Amino acid sequence: MNLIYNSEQYSVVEFGADRNLDALRFGGYEIVDKGGKREIFIAGILAQNFRRDVNELIAGEPTMAEIDEFLGSYDALMSQPVLLH
Repeated sequence: MNLIYNSEQYSVVEFGADRNLDALRFGGYEIVDKGGKREIFIAGILAQNFRRDVNELIAGEPTMAEIDEFLGSYDALMSQPVLLH
């Protein structure tokens, strides 16, 4: 587990691949919307696509606001409330 992004609005934790666990076969990401107090865990193909999109995003040296805007595109998928974090 590795915190890879942290702003006032979002944090992203990367979970390494674990071939012995189906949920982490390709690794995964937890994206937390701090203001909305909700989160999502993505794995599998969605995690692979997220990783690809993040690599493309950081190649352009984005600002934190641009990264937060990108992470905001996942807001509609966030349905798990953050109770303790």
